[in-house]
Amino acid sequence: MIADLWPALGSPPGHLALAAVLGYLLGSVPFGLVIARLLGLGDIRRIGSGNIGATNVLRTGNRLAALLTLILDSGKGAAAVLVARQIAAEDAVQIAGFAAFLGHCYPVWLGFRGGKGVATFLGTLLALDPPTGIAACGTWLAVALLLRISSLSALVAAALAPLWAVLLGRSEIALLAAVLAALVWWRHRANIARLLTGTEPRIGQGRQAAGDSRHPDSDG
Repeated sequence: MIADLWPALGSPPGHLALAAVLGYLLGSVPFGLVIARLLGLGDIRRIGSGNIGATNVLRTGNRLAALLTLILDSGKGAAAVLVARQIAAEDAVQIAGFAAFLGHCYPVWLGFRGGKGVATFLGTLLALDPPTGIAACGTWLAVALLLRISSLSALVAAALAPLWAVLLGRSEIALLAAVLAALVWWRHRANIARLLTGTEPRIGQGRQAAGDSRHPDSDG
């Protein structure tokens, strides 16, 4: 039964290594930082929480920049999976998705200080199995519309993703979904502390100017 939670292992070590390197390099591209600079918004690491994800990019007031960051951060996880699927088996494909997530969270180009991985997590799931990815995205959206807290939406979506995989008949991706979900929760530990104390800002609330650290690391 446990063996059903991941694909059969059998790819040559070279394929696994190539998938890992490819995934990490794709995931480590800091699109939020690049887009903010291209659009003249400055260094996103000096704005709001300092995070390179779409939530913090939105704090610049530029919705286009935030949307592009969201799409590209999701897309790099999906791209890692889809490219690996063209050249390797599903075990290597999952390694590529995992590596892309690590690349986003811990990019070598930024001293291993990256984003929290929510968009890349969702993009990876969408490419691995569209129904599971859509269910996770729907969970995020439902919680966001109901409670208006980005980080809580991410935490609930991540926690339910392995369950969605099993219920939708894709149990072979459940273990990867669970591992990525655990990392999402780890990356949100400061948000969890604020959620427990009732001080986590809601979506659209507490937009921060550069140098303002009232809610450091508050992205979802």
